[in-house]
Amino acid sequence: MKGFPTPVVVLGAGSWGTALAVLLAANGRYTVLWTRDAAQAAAMARDRRNPRYLSDISLPDLLQPTADLRAALLATEDVLVAVPAAGFRALLVELAGHLLPGARLAWASKGLEPGSGRLLHEVAAEVLGPRRPLAVISGPTFAREVALGLPTAVTVASRDGGFAADLAARLHNPRFRAYTSDDVIGVELGGAVKNVLAIAAGIADGLGLGANTRAALVTRGLAELMRLGVAMGGQRETFMGLAGLGDLVLTCTDDQSRNRRIGLALARGLSLAEACATVQQVAEGVHAAREVWRLAERHGVAMPITEQVCQVLYHGLSPREAVQALLLREQKAELK
Repeated sequence: MKGFPTPVVVLGAGSWGTALAVLLAANGRYTVLWTRDAAQAAAMARDRRNPRYLSDISLPDLLQPTADLRAALLATEDVLVAVPAAGFRALLVELAGHLLPGARLAWASKGLEPGSGRLLHEVAAEVLGPRRPLAVISGPTFAREVALGLPTAVTVASRDGGFAADLAARLHNPRFRAYTSDDVIGVELGGAVKNVLAIAAGIADGLGLGANTRAALVTRGLAELMRLGVAMGGQRETFMGLAGLGDLVLTCTDDQSRNRRIGLALARGLSLAEACATVQQVAEGVHAAREVWRLAERHGVAMPITEQVCQVLYHGLSPREAVQALLLREQKAELK
């Protein structure tokens, strides 16, 4: 991989995939952006814009759109997946037979596999084999701000130190800092759990409960994340970093967050289906909440905020009743 002789292929031309492809190409790296929709690929190639996502962002000259998955994979040794967690396994199954023997796989998807609750690196290892180099990119990132070149920092985690360093080098520039880590479990969990907690923060703000409540939710939510993360083998320090606290604060406090907007809509009295319709894109926290709660039960970890989000999403509890349930919990020492 010295000198980066082959392009990075970004799979998924939604907001996040487009932003990452724009970043890589703007950094001087030849980049292929794949979409399943041939008409979308043709429009991007012709107009140098993505007509569906971030449509006001110009695509750099080094970015090549395509709808030909097989051809794209045969031309690369590094693949970056940016699709919702629900579609992660299916896409990996589709590309498995076309990857070059030495190809490495990274993803910027944040979530857990619906139904199984598996972390995405577990899914990737099962589909592609245990020896395939794998990496995850996570951190406090809104796609639009990345595409606009606003200052951003992320974590690139891999158990293959060389892959983490190579990928971070491709992403890194004076306005986009990429740090490396070997804590894949912690980085993935941070990206999944924060979406659930952002729904809770949106509910609280939608009910007009104030800044004090929001700060308490973020802080106690971080405690939940750390308890589960350590129980599952993550490193405590990871949850105080970009992929933990950083992403949690971003997602809970800014209305660019789809998951926070779901919470705001639920607080207004909308049903879950109506709330999701207002967001118009996938809000991973809706799918992750049930899986996170199942993991908490499996590992014997107390996650009361996550539990109440599940009650609202899936069991008909009103947002006000969920908040009341949290307030009526037994008094205890903060760090227990």
